[in-house]
Amino acid sequence: MSRDVVRTEAAPAPFQGAPYSQAIKAGGFVFAAGQIARDPATNKVVEGDVKAQTERVLKNLAAVLTAAGTSLDRAVKTTVFLRNIGDFQAMNEVYAKFFTGAPPARSTVQAVLPNEAALVEIDVIALE
Repeated sequence: MSRDVVRTEAAPAPFQGAPYSQAIKAGGFVFAAGQIARDPATNKVVEGDVKAQTERVLKNLAAVLTAAGTSLDRAVKTTVFLRNIGDFQAMNEVYAKFFTGAPPARSTVQAVLPNEAALVEIDVIALE
């Protein structure tokens, strides 16, 4: 089975050369690393509330999946990490705009995020 690295300039590169890939294609799936709301042009976390950050995160993930030859429409599983679980409804409003029709299975948890400015991180598994 092949294991191919996915890389695109349309989404933030691994932070400060961290040892992970934006995504890996293997076994008919694309496994996208968790994204926070870093703007790919500036590499800084976007300002704003969890809605603004969720939109940037999902745009980053869409860019990674596009580079892998797939899309958010083919997502089968996501995990959402929220700094504050009280942001669930606001995050969910934006999330629902990106996943119409049959949304993927999802887990949502409160978590300590690796960047103090980040309010949300999302990873995704999609069909190729």
